[in-house]
Amino acid sequence: MNKLITKIKGMAMVRAFGNKKGMEMVQVAILVAIAVALGIIFKTSITEFVNRIFGNLNAANF
Repeated sequence: MNKLITKIKGMAMVRAFGNKKGMEMVQVAILVAIAVALGIIFKTSITEFVNRIFGNLNAANF
């Protein structure tokens, strides 16, 4: 009986670990999707900011 209980506990731990690993992948995918969406939404603002910064650096002979 103890062997059966130990085996069941081991299987439960494997399931729990696998589930957490899958949830981490989902979280990473959601964060990447949010970052891409923000990049698309603010594309012109980001481009203008980067161009202004590099323009100022070039003007200052940095």
